Amino acid sequence: MELLTNLFFVLSVVSLVFLITGLYRPWVMLWWEDTQNRKKVIKLYGTAGLLFFALYRLLEYFG
Repeated sequence: MELLTNLFFVLSVVSLVFLITGLYRPWVMLWWEDTQNRKKVIKLYGTAGLLFFALYRLLEYFG
């Protein structure tokens, strides 16, 4: 269970790093999209970061 908790924490930190990078240069993080803008970066990586952090906190609380 600790491995899964650590995995979700690392994924949330990586999502935060990708979010910051994408806010600086959106085309770097959304290279596969037709249009790259900061709103898409926030939507994709912000949501992923919050989701992984929420899962981390839930596993930490119940585990």
